[in-house]
Amino acid sequence: MTDRVCVAQIGAPHGVRGEVRLWTFTADPMAVTRYAPLQTEDGKQAFEIEAVRPAKGHLVARLRGIDTREAAERLTNVKLFVPRERLPEIEADEFYHADLVGLRVEDENGSEIGAVIAVHNFGAGDLLEIQPPDGGAMLLPFTETVVPEVDIKGGRLVVVLPEETEAPEEKD
Repeated sequence: MTDRVCVAQIGAPHGVRGEVRLWTFTADPMAVTRYAPLQTEDGKQAFEIEAVRPAKGHLVARLRGIDTREAAERLTNVKLFVPRERLPEIEADEFYHADLVGLRVEDENGSEIGAVIAVHNFGAGDLLEIQPPDGGAMLLPFTETVVPEVDIKGGRLVVVLPEETEAPEEKD
């Protein structure tokens, strides 16, 4: 487990006064305001949210010290982290994405499938990106049906691969 967790990512500027689009990775998007200061991945910069408001699919935030569009543009795609101890305790069936990345992936018989290299959410639920040992990548939904067991301490998760479906027969 890492000692810092990514809780948000800065998107493109919003307007001309330094506001930014902010995508949060917290169960409650507004909770990101309680974890200040938010730090860059390398820990060299820290940001405080002065104001935030919901927008469609993201937040619009004003960060202390960022008051021009140009300053906001320089922050595009910056990921924001907080120390794990600032985050609330999670339930037994909840996981921080950072804790899933790097886990070994096995099928229900214990055969290696690969490793989790990323967790994505495009709006319809979390997807695990898995890299098989022979290269390539696959995406699997992070649901109880597909991932019935997550063993953070053991460094693995078990997946039930969806059965292959056959292509429909062509009609003449």
